[in-house]
Amino acid sequence: MKKIVLTIALVASVLGLQAQNRKHVANFSLFQQYFNPALTGYEGSMVKSFYRNQWTGFEDAPKTIFASAELDLADLSSWKKEDLLKTHATDSYSRQAGAKHAFGLAVLNDRFGPFTETQVHLSYGSRVRLSEKLSLRWGGALAYSAQQLDGNKLTLDQENDPEFAGMIGSTGKVNRIDLNMGLMLTGENFYLGYAMQDITKGKLMTSGDDYLQNNVPQHHVVQAGLRAPVTEQVGVVVNSMYRYDDKLEETLEGQVKAVYQNMFWLGAGYRKDLAYGLNAGVRTGQFKIGYVYEMPVSNASHMSRGTNEIMLTYNLIPVKYPKYGKKVTMW
Repeated sequence: MKKIVLTIALVASVLGLQAQNRKHVANFSLFQQYFNPALTGYEGSMVKSFYRNQWTGFEDAPKTIFASAELDLADLSSWKKEDLLKTHATDSYSRQAGAKHAFGLAVLNDRFGPFTETQVHLSYGSRVRLSEKLSLRWGGALAYSAQQLDGNKLTLDQENDPEFAGMIGSTGKVNRIDLNMGLMLTGENFYLGYAMQDITKGKLMTSGDDYLQNNVPQHHVVQAGLRAPVTEQVGVVVNSMYRYDDKLEETLEGQVKAVYQNMFWLGAGYRKDLAYGLNAGVRTGQFKIGYVYEMPVSNASHMSRGTNEIMLTYNLIPVKYPKYGKKVTMW
């Protein structure tokens, strides 16, 4: 197993320029609330999880574990009234109506070489019904981040470099609390919105070692999705996301999926200058299970290993999704 050597450039980037790195999620379309709290409860009351193993085969390569739970109060009220969530092809449950509030909890743990980060998001989402099939959603999240540098795992290109010698064998920590907010316009078959993460740039609360307390940039996120039937059994789903901050600048990614009978999907994705991806999955009952394999390109092509990502979601309230008819129920 080949070991990743963290160069001076990488260490300087993490310690001197940025307080946090950008988290990539290949199945971003299924974990929308992490990027924009306005989409908390957008697909109903659910628990979600994914495991991402980046650059498979390298020791200390990035590994990410994510888990979340969302509760949409519309589910509870509709479940108690006439069992409306158990929909049929001719009688669809509209997620634009009903209660206006949703709550979420998300936990992410990311490890890369000597760096470990744990995030906890407490989110709230609300919606204003503009028409029968159109809603304006807004949301906010209290975001906690705990980062740690393990100097025992730190490997430098130049041994005994005076700039980083004090970090070897030591442990550095920093804790932050910040705010995320977002807006989202949603319809029966589309969504479009904007979110800002780390609104106060880490100034709401920061504690820990001085050399880890660097400037935290604001993160800007634009998300969009569209789904449409092609035949009575096959549909197509398109999702995209644009992210920007003044440290890592921009990232643009997109994904296209073909869906069969609202049960199976097969698709491909692209993250600008970083990776191509192939994805597939199945929905059985209340479960959705998916897998993505990413291949590095362009700026990441020097990393010759691929990335594996496995996801699992579960509906807390039973939903009977239609298999036929011109309606796509997946993102």
